[in-house]
Amino acid sequence: MGIISTSQGHTWPNLLPAFPTGPSHPSYRMPEGPELHLASLFVNEACRELVFGGRVEKSSVSRNPEVPFESSAYSISATARGKELRLTLSPLPGAQPPQEPLALVFRFGMSGSFQLAPSDALPPHAHLRFYTVSPGPGLALCFVDIRRFGRWDLGGEWQQGRGPCVLLEYEQFRENVLRNLADKAFDQPICEALLDQRFFNGIGNYLRAEILHRLRIPPFEKARTVLEALQQRRPSPELTLSQKIKAKLQNPDLLELCHSVPKEVVQLGGKGYGPEGGEEDFTTFRAWLRCYGVSGMSSLRDRHGRTIWFQGDPGPLVPKGSKSRKKKSKETQPGREDRKEDPPPPSKAPSRARKARRDLPKQPAAQELERTSLQQDHRAPRIPKKGKRRGRAATSGRRRPQKTKTDTPSLEPERTSAS
Repeated sequence: MGIISTSQGHTWPNLLPAFPTGPSHPSYRMPEGPELHLASLFVNEACRELVFGGRVEKSSVSRNPEVPFESSAYSISATARGKELRLTLSPLPGAQPPQEPLALVFRFGMSGSFQLAPSDALPPHAHLRFYTVSPGPGLALCFVDIRRFGRWDLGGEWQQGRGPCVLLEYEQFRENVLRNLADKAFDQPICEALLDQRFFNGIGNYLRAEILHRLRIPPFEKARTVLEALQQRRPSPELTLSQKIKAKLQNPDLLELCHSVPKEVVQLGGKGYGPEGGEEDFTTFRAWLRCYGVSGMSSLRDRHGRTIWFQGDPGPLVPKGSKSRKKKSKETQPGREDRKEDPPPPSKAPSRARKARRDLPKQPAAQELERTSLQQDHRAPRIPKKGKRRGRAATSGRRRPQKTKTDTPSLEPERTSAS
């Protein structure tokens, strides 16, 4: 556990997740269940002895709702469940004006995180700020989100339809999956079903790869085929309790790994994530990975454009036309085919295609929020096919210069930069 200190001398334990989640890092990924859980630990530890006051402040560029809360003195606590985090603002005794606690539920999107910073040196992209009051140095708990796909909702209710948390509600999670195997979600390949938050709340792209790899399950095997066998799995009644526990630890099934693998990530520790975390903090996580982005592993895109890493046979339900690629680099960096999930920051010099897009009408905010849907939590925008120019007559005697490779638009969908 590291210690963070401000210029004013205030210190607090840093319990941020053990690897970077900012797009400045080459192996940037979307936050998954372990990251949300570690973020809740960080908020609880960092804010345990702090007193907040005043009004909650939202950035002018955020499309999320205003937070109608103002108190002379209140505390902040957090709870995580799957891919959501609940922040509770609780007025202290005697605080003015008198009011009930307010809860907010956050979904981190692609780059969300919480940071505690001096109130006079806020981090960039701090879209929601909670300020401390004296005594003590002025601090602000900030929800930082570079790409602005993160969301917060008032009221404190978990998003309707999300299943039990794979990390903290294992028994309910297991029962929910096995009870609903007739659902059409399990007609899909197991790699796609694992991203359905109605059943696997907290599992994301790197976790699904690690879980399937450990069991040598082909990612494009039918989900129902894999999971129906677990309904019949019953330990021998002749075994003692200790023998049953030992058998489970030595031969875990897929649903057990959906619980234990995220726990391993939480237990890795580390000094934090984000630009301040540095490469050293990412080393432990990179050493833990066995499959995701690892040299020698193969990768394919599923039907929703998300890259699945695996070894060996991909299974019978591979999307038509998909071509497997093998990781050759020794560095643990997802390749170009993986950046549909983890896009790099846009270039400072916009291409002509990007300039043209800026002149188009802006898409409604609701379209951006499709990323929070439950069944399509893994959805990525489709890539339009290139069309050929036909029948265009030359307007002068000069030949048009041919495009070089650097002029060729990226195959990856472009996203506007969020500030």
